[in-house]
Amino acid sequence: MAVPKQRTGRIRTHRRRSTHDRIDAPARSTCPQCGEVKLPHRVCSNCGFYKSREVLDVE
Repeated sequence: MAVPKQRTGRIRTHRRRSTHDRIDAPARSTCPQCGEVKLPHRVCSNCGFYKSREVLDVE
């Protein structure tokens, strides 16, 4: 059975695991109707359109 010759240091362990702990910003897209920034695959809260159809009546 393989046994490591030296103990892995704390810094090396945390550096290796740090990429999985990072929180990425959510993806953003623009509404083709009004140009407002919105989340992808969601109804635009500004104009109420989704996939070139009016889904919500926003006044």
